[in-house]
Amino acid sequence: MMTPGTPLAPTAPRKRRRNQPPTREGWWFLAATALVGAAAIDAGINLYFLTLGVMVCLLVGGVVLSELGLAGLRVRRVLPPAVHAGTPYLMGIALENRKRRLPSFSIEVEDLIDGRPIEKRCYFLKLPAGRVQETAYRNTMPRRGRYRLSGFRLATKFPFGLLPRARAIADVDELYVYPALLPAPETLVRGLPAQPAPGQSFAPSRQGEFRGLRAYRDGDDPRDIHWRSSARRGIPLVREKEDEETREATVVLDNEPGAAADPAAFERAVSEAAGLCVELARRGFSVGLAVRGGEVRPAVGGAQTERILRTLAVIAPDAGPLPPVRAGTVVRIRPGAAPALEAAQGAPTSTTARMRRA
Repeated sequence: MMTPGTPLAPTAPRKRRRNQPPTREGWWFLAATALVGAAAIDAGINLYFLTLGVMVCLLVGGVVLSELGLAGLRVRRVLPPAVHAGTPYLMGIALENRKRRLPSFSIEVEDLIDGRPIEKRCYFLKLPAGRVQETAYRNTMPRRGRYRLSGFRLATKFPFGLLPRARAIADVDELYVYPALLPAPETLVRGLPAQPAPGQSFAPSRQGEFRGLRAYRDGDDPRDIHWRSSARRGIPLVREKEDEETREATVVLDNEPGAAADPAAFERAVSEAAGLCVELARRGFSVGLAVRGGEVRPAVGGAQTERILRTLAVIAPDAGPLPPVRAGTVVRIRPGAAPALEAAQGAPTSTTARMRRA
């Protein structure tokens, strides 16, 4: 089954110092210090030695104050609920100063993807001792996929802006970038089973023709549980109705190996599948996804939509077979072709169900 990989094991944040080159002003100050030192040694004038001592003290004091500012800081991410390719998102950054008395000044935080910094920074002018401040940066991921957020880079130029100091903190997270959502074609949407009228609901339908028993899923009405069969099988089973089947939809994405020949068409097909799954879930369908190599069985709820989008975030062409779909509405998507609405093998239509009840 095409499912996201196993999440990375949590690791304790690790700090590592990174040398930073001096700023342009820092280079000028170092050059001036060297000249003053050379003049003091050559001329032997006390005033030159005094000036050299002050300049060296400024350099050493700047390094010490920078290190104190970076010490005792803890940073964490606030992941957005959903990130789609090509759509801006806000990544929250929370910085905590765990020192008892000393504040931190002029702290820059950069997020790292596989050790490489994102070209976005969060800036904290002053962080008092024992306080937490939150901000966010706006970013756009151009491609779907699973990204490894490896840590942070903390840097400061405080107090003189001459010798910046930085620390790399390892803090691993996974960020799933979902496909861009393309709207479903209007002709296809009109062919879907009608939505329930106001005050009515298809889920669950307690009036349809009895079709059989199936495993309990999140969102099912507990009144539909068949207790005798559940006790005999050891798992909760619910009664399945014909009308309920008409509200089940499966999106079949044909990710055959030949799709790799046209990456643009394949990415468009993935975006069409994502947009259609979100639209079906919004309309109250029990939505599933079938791809070569596996499937996400139909279910309802926000967690189901997230499972489908995560699968589509990492999907690639596959040589495996397409799983059969035997119930509900089927939307078949092939790269380079328009989505097509089909009926599952053996799935009764709403008209057939009404004839049986009559």
